[in-house]
Amino acid sequence: MASNGSTRLVVFDCDGTLVDSQHLIVEAMTRAFESVGRAPPSAESTRRIVGLSLLHAMEVLAPEAERTDHEALVDGYRDAFMEIRQRPDHSEALYPGVHDVLEYLDGNGWLMGIATGKSLRGMHATIARHGLDGRFVTIQTADIAPGKPHPGMLLQAMDEAGAAPETTILVGDTSFDMEMARNAGVASVGVSWGYHPVEELHRAGAHRVIERFDELNNLVDTLIG
Repeated sequence: MASNGSTRLVVFDCDGTLVDSQHLIVEAMTRAFESVGRAPPSAESTRRIVGLSLLHAMEVLAPEAERTDHEALVDGYRDAFMEIRQRPDHSEALYPGVHDVLEYLDGNGWLMGIATGKSLRGMHATIARHGLDGRFVTIQTADIAPGKPHPGMLLQAMDEAGAAPETTILVGDTSFDMEMARNAGVASVGVSWGYHPVEELHRAGAHRVIERFDELNNLVDTLIG
């Protein structure tokens, strides 16, 4: 789609930004490592790789392992994640204020997109679970674009939405998100409730860091100007 200078786009990360899925992620990672006879990483180590593509995450968590081992860990994680998600007691809550902010942005002429380390299948399941169908004009995942902090997800999102870097904002919770935004030449907003500390978001280039989701309503116009 051709770029339109009037098209304003907000691209959201998912896990740790829109959805609190850390318990699910930690359990799935633990089971993945146990399935191949490896000691699982700590919960903190797992939280720190959220946002990366699965293969890259396994390379970080098991740097001494071979490629085939990393691929086996990816398969084990995906299997565990899907199994956990199907349990009746499964919980993967939206953070407070998400629906209201998305409604505000939509009503004020902003287009919205997703850039996530989740698979496309997993992202569609999250959208359906939380009644977010139709909210996002572009959905970029690690299985259809290069993983963060490569700018590919944002570049593809802008292309699909018809937006330019100067009218695009990335909202995320990790340094990988902030680095991706910087690499793509777009403004970035960090959130304080996610998986990386606020000081790391600032160091990675966040233009602003918010404490509550509804702070985004007034901030977006300030960043784009």
